[in-house]
Amino acid sequence: MEMEDPLIVQILPDHRTSPPSPTYIFTKPKPKPSKPILLLIFASVVSFAMTLGILFVFYSVLFSGWNHRSSFRYSVVIDAGSSGTRAHVFRYWLESSGKPVFDFGKENYASLKLNPGLSSYADNPEEASVSLKELVEFAKGRVPKRMLKNSDIRLMATAGMRLLQETVQEQILEVTRGVLRSSGFRFRDEWASVISGSDEGMYAWVVANYALGSLGGDPLQTTGIIELGGASAQVTFVSSEPVPPELSRTITYGNVSYKIYSHSFLHYGQDAAQKDHLESLQNSGEGIVTDPCTPKGYILNKNSHKDSSGFLVEEYKLTASVQAAGDYSKCRSATLAMLQEGKENCSSKHCSIGSTFTPDLQGRFLATENFYYTSKFLGLEEKNWLSEMISAGKSFCGEEWSTLKAKYPKTKEKYLRGYCFSSAYIISMLHDSLGFALDDQRIKFANKAGEKGISLDWALGAFILNTPTATCDYFAKSRKMLS
Repeated sequence: MEMEDPLIVQILPDHRTSPPSPTYIFTKPKPKPSKPILLLIFASVVSFAMTLGILFVFYSVLFSGWNHRSSFRYSVVIDAGSSGTRAHVFRYWLESSGKPVFDFGKENYASLKLNPGLSSYADNPEEASVSLKELVEFAKGRVPKRMLKNSDIRLMATAGMRLLQETVQEQILEVTRGVLRSSGFRFRDEWASVISGSDEGMYAWVVANYALGSLGGDPLQTTGIIELGGASAQVTFVSSEPVPPELSRTITYGNVSYKIYSHSFLHYGQDAAQKDHLESLQNSGEGIVTDPCTPKGYILNKNSHKDSSGFLVEEYKLTASVQAAGDYSKCRSATLAMLQEGKENCSSKHCSIGSTFTPDLQGRFLATENFYYTSKFLGLEEKNWLSEMISAGKSFCGEEWSTLKAKYPKTKEKYLRGYCFSSAYIISMLHDSLGFALDDQRIKFANKAGEKGISLDWALGAFILNTPTATCDYFAKSRKMLS
């Protein structure tokens, strides 16, 4: 028989046999919740809080993504270099304050390079439109159609074009302007131009220090850039020395001003220097002439051709019989003589290359472009890479051409042949001329920088400097200085 809980039973008097009397009620005390119930309540509260948190995060991400998408902007920079033309397509957005936010990851940045460079169309400028149209179509494929008319497109030509006569430059530029005017992008005629070497160096310096997080910080903690392009070499770094006005640039980023030495050594790019080397052999007289910068066994073709940079290599004009010697030490001496030519005309206290003033090296440096490509091909490590360059260069130059072709079957011959020259030229420039010690840890070779691995391409720096709505002082001063 089921028993009632005695704690909830009321004991009442018998109405039939007794007079009224007080009623006694036993009240059951409130039981303490058991541990399982407490855990269940706690779990419910936590679950509810987590649900709210997840909904908040989801809403924030969704709203943030919608906000970014609604404010995405686009810009295109076309780098018309000596070896090819590359289109860079950038996507960015603005914070509520109007400050642009850059992201050079795959989702927000893309590029495409086509060969040859614009300078190779000097004899037929109209042909320059063909590759440019292809690059424009590539850019249009990355930009929503509705945004084209609000997205800038700029073409900036560098050393390859600077080597041409101004009338020829203008003919090629006018062809490019015709393509860009009809592209659908926002374009002004002055946005297709040949930029100075100092501008190129400045842009490279900007993107390097942006990537490293030092742009906007202490000038003495910034990193200098030394570029070895096809037609020119650029040296750019913060210097505390007095610098001639023509070699000095000033930009302001945030509240920090940077006084920078920047110079472009035209004709001292790797391709141009190698061409000059061949011409020096041509003018050395008749008979047998040895070329220490060409691997042994290589035979010069008796014909004329243009390489990817547009330089005319007229081997058939050689009056002497050229014999490849593959001698690294002699090649280093020959390249050093090229870099020091005209030094007797130096009017400053210090000229590292030719007769151009160079202040004492200050701070850390990144060596880019052909410095990087040659170092990677030779398999050099970043530590002591300059000293390793010498031993690797000696080994490469001393190999027979047939052995090199068998060892590197996938490397194009025009590049393979050039590594003997470039390995010697790099040492002549960085160590023998600019004065970096062979074990100097201040200088590294690189093509990317920073935690995000941002490409050290000067066009990214040009994009940063030409993007509106950034700090007013920075843009007012830097644009004026860079114009």
